[in-house]
Amino acid sequence: MSNTGGTGPSTSSPRPSAGVTGVAAERGGPPAARARGRSVTSLVFRNGAVAALAVVVAVGFVTVPTFGSVDNLLNVALAASFIGIIAAGMTFTIMSGGIDLSVGSTYALAVILSASWSRHGSAAAVGVALAAAAAVGLVQGTVVAWLRLPPFIVTLAGLTGVRGLVLFITAEGNEVPKVPGTQVFEAAGTGRLLGVGNPVWILLAVVAVGWWVLNRTAFGQAVQAIGGNAAAAELMGLPVRRTTTIVYVVSGLCAGLAGVLTTALSGGGQEARIGDSYELSAIAAVVIGGTLLSGGVGSITGTLAGVLLLFVIQNLIVQGANLNSYVQQVVSGAFLLVVVILQAVISRRAGTST
Repeated sequence: MSNTGGTGPSTSSPRPSAGVTGVAAERGGPPAARARGRSVTSLVFRNGAVAALAVVVAVGFVTVPTFGSVDNLLNVALAASFIGIIAAGMTFTIMSGGIDLSVGSTYALAVILSASWSRHGSAAAVGVALAAAAAVGLVQGTVVAWLRLPPFIVTLAGLTGVRGLVLFITAEGNEVPKVPGTQVFEAAGTGRLLGVGNPVWILLAVVAVGWWVLNRTAFGQAVQAIGGNAAAAELMGLPVRRTTTIVYVVSGLCAGLAGVLTTALSGGGQEARIGDSYELSAIAAVVIGGTLLSGGVGSITGTLAGVLLLFVIQNLIVQGANLNSYVQQVVSGAFLLVVVILQAVISRRAGTST
């Protein structure tokens, strides 16, 4: 029998109600949920060091009476500025999927050369030191990019080779050059603006320029793409070899600039072993700041927060607990290990959410 009332069973699937449809459209379903998950992960990467720094500073103000003094905070910022400049260059290297273990030796080379050449004037002192540091980066970048050798091995060779050059220049550390008289470039290290040491302002300028380059230029986008997948970046037509070479030059220049500022502040007289383990401190700051060791993801402002976090923790250990440098190294190492483990967990979570 036919159903003339129009109430018989329908062969079409039931339609969702308008309310359900509205909710689905608003939330976007599983793809939107995965996108939100990736967004949260990215937020954690980029701002974790900043949040940790704020917490540690607050704890310092409460628990250590001398920590919050203006002089102490300015001293922490000044001490952090040299490693901070080196770490800014290291951020480019690690974001490109590489690493630069030679920055400590390059820093020492710039310190020695800027002091040695200061007798010829400020321009010679600064120019020779920066040119030598850039040359170190250029040689290493060329070998990594064009011969496709592992950055770890290439820059490890640079670490020992450049340190050997420093020892040769200083007669195995027996000759320690000093700046004769007063040179114009020394104002970059000893001067102050608004009560803050010039090296701190130079660090902020380096970070600002680095942020602009990484986030607002084609070169910065290429660095991140190469770090994410070098083969895919090459297929896209990006200048992978040229970009990789420039990245190591940038790293060398930053190490050289930090060395020149050290001479400008101290007037020279630094031993040949200066800068030992600076590469480890720079790498630690970059990783703590949220840059993945595998490359492709990172933030130079996060690196700045990572540097400050390391130095604030060290300052609190010295002032609050009055412990020696070995304890500082243990605490810094443990903190870095925790950060790397968290990065691995968050990266795995981000990978499973796609």
